[in-house]
Amino acid sequence: MDVGIGTVVVVSGLLLVVSGLSAWVAHRSSRARLAELERREARNAEREARLDAEQERLHLRQLEAAEAQAELARSREELRSARELADTERRAALERVAGLTVAEARSQLQREIEQQAKRDAVLTVREIERRARSEGEQRAREIVASAVQRVAVEQTTDSVTTSLSLAGEELKGRIIGREGRNIRSFEQVTGVNLIVDDTPGQVLLSCFDPVRREVARLSLTELLADGRIHPLRIEEVVERTQEKVEQLCLRAAEEAVAEAGLDEMHPELLRLLGRLKYRTSYGQNVLGHLLESAHIAGMMAAELRIDPQLVRRATLLHDIGKAVTHEVEGSHARIGADLARRYGESEDVVHAVAAHHGEIEPRTVEAVLTQAADACSGGRPGARRESAEVYARRMEGLERIARRYEGVHKVYAMQAGREVRVMVLPEVVDDLQAQVIAHDIAKRVEDELTYPGRIRITVIRESRATEYAR
Repeated sequence: MDVGIGTVVVVSGLLLVVSGLSAWVAHRSSRARLAELERREARNAEREARLDAEQERLHLRQLEAAEAQAELARSREELRSARELADTERRAALERVAGLTVAEARSQLQREIEQQAKRDAVLTVREIERRARSEGEQRAREIVASAVQRVAVEQTTDSVTTSLSLAGEELKGRIIGREGRNIRSFEQVTGVNLIVDDTPGQVLLSCFDPVRREVARLSLTELLADGRIHPLRIEEVVERTQEKVEQLCLRAAEEAVAEAGLDEMHPELLRLLGRLKYRTSYGQNVLGHLLESAHIAGMMAAELRIDPQLVRRATLLHDIGKAVTHEVEGSHARIGADLARRYGESEDVVHAVAAHHGEIEPRTVEAVLTQAADACSGGRPGARRESAEVYARRMEGLERIARRYEGVHKVYAMQAGREVRVMVLPEVVDDLQAQVIAHDIAKRVEDELTYPGRIRITVIRESRATEYAR
């Protein structure tokens, strides 16, 4: 019992000790926190004091900046006033010296600037036109050269006579017949001169019409192979040969249309086109010329990215009028255009045919390409036969006619005689006289010379002003 009471007393004492220690620790913690708070308050107070001092300095700087800005504004205003006064005084001085008001000076300056701008614009436009012309000419040369180089055709060999070889000299007597009746009958039926001379083993057929000459050649060949030569037989063979030649012509036309890559064509146009198989122009076969021109025009159209079908069609038909020129009055260009219109060709084709020799002004690209292809085919070396002597004589005649006029300085016959350029002295010949000279030269050329196609007369009157900077 006593032990239990002692234990309780001990435990109670321990509890009192623990409570005292806890109170002492709590007291020590409170004092530490209080000291920490006091230190923080001191630091905050010090920081606030520094901020107040900084704000005071900032306020002073703001006041100084405001005063400086006000001073700067006053200085600017004084400077602006001084500048305006100086400008006014300078303007007044300039007006007194120049004798012009500000409005007048401004108007004069505007006029000068406008004139300078116009001069610069004119120079710019001229440079652009020159560059465009140069590039266009270069491109045109490349297109024409590329097209012509890709076309291979034969040189001209046709003439107005055809030689026929004989197996023996005894055949000449059979061709002549009794008292020459066979020759007379043959010439009457065919319209071709049959020349039997002393040339061994040959007879000549002469006619300006190549179709009739071909009919005569084939007929005489068949008569000689058959051996029966008399007037009735001659008429029979010639009639059959004419039909055969018509078929050959039609077949040649169909082959030409197919080779040109064209669609179907009116049968009458095919018949007329086939006639040109045996026709020549200055020794150049006309159908071959048309086909060659069509190829050249098609290739140039392809280079220019336009429809080559229409261009080839117009070019293949551009000389179709030559098949009937001896039957109808008028130029072959106009006749060909009428035929093309009559047999259902488009207006673009009709116009290109009518304009290919410049009788009317070409209005479409197709017409221009038709002209160019025709010139390329007809003007290439070897295309048409013309002796050097005749050519030189014609060129000399052109230049001689042009030199007769007063004021002519230089004369150049160009483009194989298709153009004559006459340069006159500007101090002797005025613009009106230049036109008169061109007209007179063209009239004299028409009256005095014989030539194919047309010849363009160009009179050039150039004025120059020259000064030297020293």
